Amino acid sequence: MMLLPCALTSKINAKPPSARIASTAASTFFCIGDISSCSRWAARCCSSPAFCCSVRCCSSSSFCFAARWAEFIIAWDAWKPCAAESRLALEKYVKGVASADFDRDGRPDLYLSLMGGHNMLLRNEGPAGPDRSPTARWRFTDAATAAGVAFPIASFPCWFWDYDNDGWDDLLVFGYFIQNSGDIAADYLGLPHQAERPRLYHNQGDGTFADVTREAGLHTVLHTMGCNFGDLDNDGWLDFYAGTGDPDLATLIPSRMFRNDRGRAFQDVTTAGGFGQLQKGHGIAFGDLDNDGDQEVYSTVGGVVESDHYPNQLFENPGNTNRWLKLQLEGVTSNRSAIGARVKLATSGGERVLHRTVGTGGSFGSAPLRLEFGLGDAERIVRAEVFWPMTGATQSVSGLELDRAYALREDESAPRELRLPRITFATGAADGGHHHH
Repeated sequence: MMLLPCALTSKINAKPPSARIASTAASTFFCIGDISSCSRWAARCCSSPAFCCSVRCCSSSSFCFAARWAEFIIAWDAWKPCAAESRLALEKYVKGVASADFDRDGRPDLYLSLMGGHNMLLRNEGPAGPDRSPTARWRFTDAATAAGVAFPIASFPCWFWDYDNDGWDDLLVFGYFIQNSGDIAADYLGLPHQAERPRLYHNQGDGTFADVTREAGLHTVLHTMGCNFGDLDNDGWLDFYAGTGDPDLATLIPSRMFRNDRGRAFQDVTTAGGFGQLQKGHGIAFGDLDNDGDQEVYSTVGGVVESDHYPNQLFENPGNTNRWLKLQLEGVTSNRSAIGARVKLATSGGERVLHRTVGTGGSFGSAPLRLEFGLGDAERIVRAEVFWPMTGATQSVSGLELDRAYALREDESAPRELRLPRITFATGAADGGHHHH
């Protein structure tokens, strides 16, 4: 088990205007993946109630976080030898971490987004012992330059996702450098500037990526902190929301929402959906909070300066006519949360195949571990195939109905339907109004 810090949020103030959802006092983001068997002590420490894996403790107070962070520093001394042998003892200004099996060799790899240096794609080479025993130290090699994903030089959040549904994990990395807000205006006006732009890398399926940023319509300055992806309109194509800003009080930049146009390009729907709030975007989550089949967007806002605060925002989805499916996977031999499990879903009526991987989404955001599929105008679900990360086995599932939620265990062949209660969000002046996108 290897645990890498990704980013630390500041104080989060006020309650959301359109729902009574509690805000956390302080939180931190980590990238967690089962990469080898060399850190059993670290895994035990991480799973203890006093350490970072306790969300309840993490959200209780900033003091609790500080105590756990001190414990992490102490633990790091114990992890160092293992990290060095695995080529993971890195001293870098790391702003974001993402994990995926980008080359489909059955081992999860790591991407590190750095501030002021070339980014790193740490390819998992597996156990390094002469007999390739799984108990040997596992090794990682930086393949960023060879794979074509070393830029941008100044970057922040990142994630792997299959934005074009071809079965291979692609990569989105956000640039994070502007001289001031004038660079944003210059970009809108087509004037020269020195700001850093994002990079969308398309997985070629041969261990390399192609930079398709311009073709996808993302060659624009976003200056992103909090962000994540989901499916706004249940069409089966993953969209994303970029929360913008930096510690400077004067950096008030509209957050941006982009809709995926069938895996070919992204459309800026910020104004059309009412997403262009100016406050600092410090964490984005997509998820069907009211269990009606479409995803809401929750935006944590506010800057690092004490006076730079603003109420968090919940954008309730007004809905659409597209079909949907939810799958809650539970590992048995694989990790219980099924992180890293891949699902291939085939539908009929406009024949198509969708691909998703269980995870929390972006490095400065969150999403449910329950997979939420938008199915467009599908007439029925033909089958689902689940690839389990520990065993490498593929589980075929049939009998799934449209507009339903199911639970599926790794050791059971039949899914179990879930009855999720519908939730109505509170409205009224005390909550600042009720806003749809």
